[in-house]
Amino acid sequence: MKIPKINMIIRKEDAGYSANALAGNTSVNTQGETFQELQHNILEAINLAFEDSDFALSIDNIKFSYDLESFFSFYRVINARALSERIGMNQSLLAQYINGSKKPSPSQTRRILDGVRQIGRELTEVDFIQ
Repeated sequence: MKIPKINMIIRKEDAGYSANALAGNTSVNTQGETFQELQHNILEAINLAFEDSDFALSIDNIKFSYDLESFFSFYRVINARALSERIGMNQSLLAQYINGSKKPSPSQTRRILDGVRQIGRELTEVDFIQ
């Protein structure tokens, strides 16, 4: 059997996080109180769903898609204030998107995502002198 492509959708819930994916005809769902617990539960649930297969999946085989609230909760190293300045978005508005009190439009979501991806590209190019 070919290793399936898995796009796990992560959402912030009242108590922790939920994750779900459809891999082929198999639905995989789990939850966790913390991101570390969620990752462990995702891997366990996916490998249980495919236990009759001749492969074992690792966390690297999974693509994650997040809502804004869970993304900024997982990646606290990204400073929302600095990001808002970088992408030219009102800091208060970005904070409302992040805490879930407002839902961004598709164009605003793209703007935030483009800013985060730009930071990621820049970080991959970093080198330290010794």
